[in-house]
Amino acid sequence: MLFTTDYYNEYNVMNYTYAKLKEYILKKAGSIICGIPLILLGLGPMIASAQTGRTITVEEAIQLGIANSKLLKVSQSRIDEAVARFNQTKDRALPTASASYGYSHATFLSSKFELPGSSDDPLRLPSKADAFIGTISVQELIFAGNKLRYAKESTDLLTKIARLDADKQKDDIIYNIISQCYNLYKVQQSRKVVEQNLQSIDQQLKQARQFFSQGLVTKNDVLRFQLQHNNIELTGVDLEANRKVVNYNLNILLGLPENTELQLNEFGYPADRSASLISLIDTALSNRQEVKEYDLRTQLAETNIKSVKADLLPTLSASGSMYYINPTGKFIPQANTFLAPVSVGATLAWNIDRLWTNKNKVSEAGIQKNEAEIGKGISIDNVKTEVNQDYQDFNRSVERIKILENSIQQAVENDRILESKYRNNIASVTDRIDAQTQLFQSQINLELARADAGLAWYTLLKSTGTIK
Repeated sequence: MLFTTDYYNEYNVMNYTYAKLKEYILKKAGSIICGIPLILLGLGPMIASAQTGRTITVEEAIQLGIANSKLLKVSQSRIDEAVARFNQTKDRALPTASASYGYSHATFLSSKFELPGSSDDPLRLPSKADAFIGTISVQELIFAGNKLRYAKESTDLLTKIARLDADKQKDDIIYNIISQCYNLYKVQQSRKVVEQNLQSIDQQLKQARQFFSQGLVTKNDVLRFQLQHNNIELTGVDLEANRKVVNYNLNILLGLPENTELQLNEFGYPADRSASLISLIDTALSNRQEVKEYDLRTQLAETNIKSVKADLLPTLSASGSMYYINPTGKFIPQANTFLAPVSVGATLAWNIDRLWTNKNKVSEAGIQKNEAEIGKGISIDNVKTEVNQDYQDFNRSVERIKILENSIQQAVENDRILESKYRNNIASVTDRIDAQTQLFQSQINLELARADAGLAWYTLLKSTGTIK
């Protein structure tokens, strides 16, 4: 190749300009680097008050949510209350005792007392009288138709029901946490797809501008790519707003600072789906709190029937008392100047009217038992229906993933072909943008389908009572 004098001079000027520009950039870069510590020092307080990021797994989120749940603390208080009532019922088996000690002072306004019609000398009274009187008594119920035992059984069953309610609420909280995690995961994955497509459309827009400068495409083609870029940016704005809402709600649910930026690790669903619908239903019937609760309520109704029937039986109780009577007025009397009788007795009582007044109470308790048995049957039907629905939803979600994965492959190939055609000015800009839009939508649909399949799996676990 031959170099002319003008070309050689231009080449030297370019080298000289490049050297000066390089020297200027290095000089400015040095001053910027030297100023970085001062800049960081000034931004220190701002960085400290900025949002904090945290990467978290679903298991960690569940642990935080359970530890900080106010609803679970209320449920625990209800359990403690039921346990306290049970202990109060056990205390009723202990003997009751009472003690009293009193002082009395009497002043007589008249020192003589004469019976009407009596010729004897009147009775002469002291001007005043003092006395100390004390009493100690102990009572013990020996037999009351086993009502005390039935009361213990009833309160014990109510305590178990309270624990089941707390377990059910705990499962609901766990599922709510998982659901919020998947919502955040959906937004995060969708944002990644949006960012990838923005990079792709930027390249297409740059290429379209080059083609326009060469007269290969029209200005309208460039505007179409710019419009596509703006539409994707609008999708990103909506996703960011949704992410902030879900992130804030999840922070509240987990008890984390409200400005914590959460980042979830990728998670999905188990590949092994060998469990049959029948086995899942059997698992649900043996684990669901609703079914167990109706079993306990049936036992509670049976215990109430026994307790009502126990009113027909007589009661036997024993008691013992000791009295102390000191009429001398002295706190510590002399010997043989006070009385201290002791009495021991037993009482057999029978409310005969219960023979004809209790039959309606027994009938009411029997109706409550029948309602509990019917409620259990309804609960079993609801559990079977729920498990079947969740099982079908999970399988459908997995199948959708397979179909969408094939759609992605087809959309990628279609996008590649139309890009090549567009480069060669065979396809229109409309066809090029449509292919890119289909690929963009397919990618988002696939990410959402994967998240939906994971959530459907946890929904199935919840319906079988094994989400723990």
